[in-house]
Amino acid sequence: MYLITVLVLLGTGLTVNSEIHSLKYIYTAFSEPVGLPGIHEFTAMGQMDGRMIDYYDSDIQRKVHKQEWMKERLPADYWEKGTQSRQSKQQWFKVNIDILKKRMKQNDTDLHVLQWIHGCEGETRPDGTLKFVRGVDMYNYDGRDFLSFNDTDSVWVAATDVAVPTKRKWDDVQVLKEYTKGYLENECIDWLDKFMTYGEKHLKAASPPHVHMLAKKTRIETNLMLSCLATGFYPKDIILNIRRNGRILTKEDGLISSGVRPNEDDTFQRRDSVEILKSDIASFTCQVIHRASDEPIVKVWGKNLSYFSLQFGAKMQTVR
Repeated sequence: MYLITVLVLLGTGLTVNSEIHSLKYIYTAFSEPVGLPGIHEFTAMGQMDGRMIDYYDSDIQRKVHKQEWMKERLPADYWEKGTQSRQSKQQWFKVNIDILKKRMKQNDTDLHVLQWIHGCEGETRPDGTLKFVRGVDMYNYDGRDFLSFNDTDSVWVAATDVAVPTKRKWDDVQVLKEYTKGYLENECIDWLDKFMTYGEKHLKAASPPHVHMLAKKTRIETNLMLSCLATGFYPKDIILNIRRNGRILTKEDGLISSGVRPNEDDTFQRRDSVEILKSDIASFTCQVIHRASDEPIVKVWGKNLSYFSLQFGAKMQTVR
């Protein structure tokens, strides 16, 4: 995840002193073919700062680029070795799903899914180098946490009793713990740094958000759902505040947020909403701060404005 860690407001300007970048790989395997369009028995994808950079699935059987700069800068043997690695992992997942099914005494008629997520986050320093911040190496089974690696203490952590045998076995393999820690803190960061250099122009092509202040009716006749929608922005880090008479509204005020979600074009969107009385005469504003904008964007909602559908101006997110 790409996170702006230091924001300093000077008047109406926005200064970014440091940034967090991420490299993450997500592997997902089903116990058997699903038989639905777009759903594969095994998939693997790489993401940098929330954008897909490479992809593999059990149907195409090869690792492919998802960004042009990946194709341009990486040699053919990178993709050949990557394909071999993905094919090997596909078999590993198949074997281990069978092991878990037997351990949990699950039958073969139900569908099960095993997922592995691993990667790292690094912070850019003033001298341009990338400093390791944190790593992630975790497994989920049937949508629940199963096992994760504690990078600080170099131990595996079982999230459920069923994972304890695996934890004990993996903790006894010292070379596995050393490799996992070394990959997260060093190799992953080195690849992230390299990819950032390769895709530098692409990464710098920041897109400012389009901001809309919207309202729609609720089930309660006397109320309105007031929303602030920011969409079309890149990178994904954004500050969005809805204010009532200048005061920032929070969860305690009933504020809900969609969080940052992807659009179809590699940009992002976020929508925050709060239910208010139609009779409320307070001033409501939406303030959005993003690195691609020279200054904060402020939208004002007033009773003289028409009520719009929440879909107005929004780019619909897709499952990736």
